[in-house]
Amino acid sequence: MARKIKIDKIKDVLDKIPWLIAEHAFLASLFLFLITLAIGGLLFYKYIILLEQGLQSEQADQTFLLREDIYQQVLEHWQKDEEKFQQADSKQYPNPFVKSLPLPEEK
Repeated sequence: MARKIKIDKIKDVLDKIPWLIAEHAFLASLFLFLITLAIGGLLFYKYIILLEQGLQSEQADQTFLLREDIYQQVLEHWQKDEEKFQQADSKQYPNPFVKSLPLPEEK
């Protein structure tokens, strides 16, 4: 029985939280803004300030390797796509909103 009372009290508190946030919407949004600002500041410090000081992570020490054969394949694929795009651009489509006149019959 005592456990049911504790669960009911917890449920009552959890039901009141959305109402409290809604009643104090400005303060809630200000609080969320400050939390976001703090997290952004920590990320900025970690990834910008520490890197400038020379405390680079292991990922920053890795070099970039470009495989020339894969790069050429990608370029060829892009060129084929560009050719298809240019061909589709030149095709003339009839206007569905204009009533077309029948073609005169040839004698």
